Formats: sequence, structure tokens, C-alpha cells
Amino acid sequence: MKWSEMFTSSVGKKWVMALTGIFLILFLIVHVSLNACIWANDNGKMFLDGAHFMGSNIVPRILEVGLMFGFLLHIIQGIMLEFQNRSKRKKGYAVAMGNKGSKWYSRSMGLLGTLILIFLIIHLSHFWVPNRSNQGWLLGEEINLYEKMRFTFQEEWVVIVYVLGCISLAWHLLHGFQSAFRTIGVRNKKYLHLLNATGIAFSVIVPLAFALMPLSFYFGWLK
Repeated sequence: MKWSEMFTSSVGKKWVMALTGIFLILFLIVHVSLNACIWANDNGKMFLDGAHFMGSNIVPRILEVGLMFGFLLHIIQGIMLEFQNRSKRKKGYAVAMGNKGSKWYSRSMGLLGTLILIFLIIHLSHFWVPNRSNQGWLLGEEINLYEKMRFTFQEEWVVIVYVLGCISLAWHLLHGFQSAFRTIGVRNKKYLHLLNATGIAFSVIVPLAFALMPLSFYFGWLK
């Protein structure tokens, strides 16, 4: 496959979606691990130390640029694949297959991805943009993200939006996790069983942890 076909052919787009998807899964592991430090219940000290490390070192900041590129590429290719699939289904099926053909969430990746994109924009506007605009590239004053979280998650509508965003993420991952690894060639039945089990666990545990974070602040479970 030529490099140009990675962004134009159907197979190439699926490979790009798979590779960027795996990269974003790794990001979610790091992100949820760092944010879980809020439950140390030490008034945010462990969390802020971790956030300071990620924000003040050159390597994480360079990876951050790659992350943004990965997000954009994943979104663009996802939109292109969605339009491509819709154009092939213009006439529809004579008989609706429903869940017999595929699960509803695998047929709704475009909708789920759109909901996650809306949530992501809100999330970045709440935390990433204010913090990075204060810091500049490497130097500057960091905002207290722990206090920012405490303040932000006092608004009921914000908490609801975040929880709904995490639910959308869970359904998106439920199909996307195993689909990404299948695309890059994981076909062995032994590994597929392990992959499916890991994907289900990941799709439940990570979004649940993220959803519990705003709830923890809103209900006053944290200092």
C-alpha cells in the first residue's frame, strides 16, 4: 500500500483509524491514571505534582502536539469513513438486520464520535485551554487544576454533560477497541478472546473512572 492510499483508500483509512485509535487508548490510560490521583484525598497534592510534571517537561509537551494531531486525524478519517459508508448504504437493506448484522453501537460510531467531539471541546475549554494559555509553551504560571475541577464540577449541567460524554466514550470504545486491533491483524482465536475481554473491561472501567471524577467533586466526596 502506498503512503497516499493510507488517506484515500477505504483500507488505508481503516488503518489510520486503527493506529490513531490505539494511540488514543494509550493516552486514555495515562490520562485516567493521572486524574485518579485526585482520590488520594490530599487536597490535590499528588494530582497537582503529576500535572506539573506533565506540563513542565519538554517530552510530554512534544507528545501533546502528537496527541492533538492524532485526535484531528482520527476525527477527520472517521468522518470520511462515515460518509463513505453512508454513500454505500443509500438504498438501505430490504430487511432491517438490526443487531443480527451488527451491534447498534458499531453502527453508530459516527454519532458516538460526534458526541465525544462535543464533549472534548467542552472539556478542553474548561481545563486545557485556560492552563496552557497561562503557561505559554514551557514557562508561565500554572493554574490550580484541582481547584479548577472543584469549581467547575459544582455546576449540575456540567456534571451531566461529563457523565453523558463518558457514557458515549464507553459505547465508542466497546466497538473501537477490538476493531482497531482486528484491523492491524489480530486474528488468532486465542488472542481474540483475550482482546474482546480486555476491550470490554477497558470500555467499562476507564469511562466509569472518568465519570466518577466530576461526581466526586459534585457530591463532596473529596477534600
